Amino acid sequence: SINGKCFDWLLVSRRSCFRAGVRYYVRGIDSEGHAANFVETEQIVHYKGSKASFVQTRGSIPFFWSQRPNLKYKPKPQISKSVNHMDGFQRHFDSQIISYGKQMIVNLVNQKGSEKPLEQTFAKMVTSMANGMVRYVAFDFHKECSRMRWDRLQILMDQLAEQQDE
Repeated sequence: SINGKCFDWLLVSRRSCFRAGVRYYVRGIDSEGHAANFVETEQIVHYKGSKASFVQTRGSIPFFWSQRPNLKYKPKPQISKSVNHMDGFQRHFDSQIISYGKQMIVNLVNQKGSEKPLEQTFAKMVTSMANGMVRYVAFDFHKECSRMRWDRLQILMDQLAEQQDE
């Protein structure tokens, strides 16, 4: 109940059966475009006979890469050099668009250090795909929100406001 108005709020997460695995062992996509550790989360609001739904997905960055565990705290990601990334990447987003419609990608990885090549490759591939149904926003979460500066999330929210209103 908010302001005396009662409603039902449901939160449902569905984990994909494709490419499930533990962190660092399963990364990237397969040749069919299935992203590792893909999860669909749906929020459903039911109020006086009306329903509204919002679906958010998350998964590994959808191209061919790995991050093999070793003795380091955070192993360096390795982007595969021997495959055509665009085939699987395109399959991934074709499937996303068929299932969910227009896509808003929010990439929260570090934009420096060992994750920088992942962010750069992801941005480049979205641009190369040139699909008006897919928009890309990179937000260096760790840099912007370090030291518990959660108010800095407003920067991201401002970047997404117009698409969120759509």
